[in-house]
Amino acid sequence: MTMTVWQSVVIIAVVALGTMITRFLPFIVFPETKRPPRFIDYLGRVLPFAMTGLLVVYSLKDTSPMTGSHGIPELIAMAAIVALHAWKRNMLLSIAGGTILYMALVQTVFA
Repeated sequence: MTMTVWQSVVIIAVVALGTMITRFLPFIVFPETKRPPRFIDYLGRVLPFAMTGLLVVYSLKDTSPMTGSHGIPELIAMAAIVALHAWKRNMLLSIAGGTILYMALVQTVFA
């Protein structure tokens, strides 16, 4: 199925508008001159940790200790993430390093 030029323009415009709304709305609703509600402050403090826990649970949900490599590459990658983060305190480096190590392990060592 192909789209007409008009359909493509409308889709791009709607996506751009949706992106702009999600980027600008927090600054309009919570201007810098006003203090945000306590609930928003609370969410800002707890959501990064909740998101990290959710990602850990989601990434390990299909790992079975009874089959295949028994979760060994996952454990090695998690240990590398913790060690990298304790060493450098850089979230991007920790996640990227653990991901690269995990992919290298499952494609070479545990293939």
